[in-house]
Amino acid sequence: MNLSTVSALALIFGAGTFSSASALAQAPVPASQIRALNLARNTAVTENGGLSVYRPQPCMFKTSDGGGECLVQDDANGYTFNFLGGQPGWPEDGSNPTTETELQVAPDGRSVTNIIYNGSPR
Repeated sequence: MNLSTVSALALIFGAGTFSSASALAQAPVPASQIRALNLARNTAVTENGGLSVYRPQPCMFKTSDGGGECLVQDDANGYTFNFLGGQPGWPEDGSNPTTETELQVAPDGRSVTNIIYNGSPR
């Protein structure tokens, strides 16, 4: 083995160890949070006329991070989401959102406990 082969192997195995360590550092999203996200998104779609006229903010589709920036509170009262929405394609084509929705879902993620706001962006 020459020096470049040894260096390449060190880089490959070192990078693999590093990426595994960073992946292990992220805690999995609880199933209740994923259920809450899906329920919150689907509730907003229903409340705002269906998918043919309304699309929620992209963060409401990110189940891998449980809603990311749309999840504004996670406590004993449940999950609170606040997100924008608008006509289909609004984030992609640069249109302004037409709706803001804020709602709370039960801690088990199975029921909406409060639609706090659903109207024009505040």
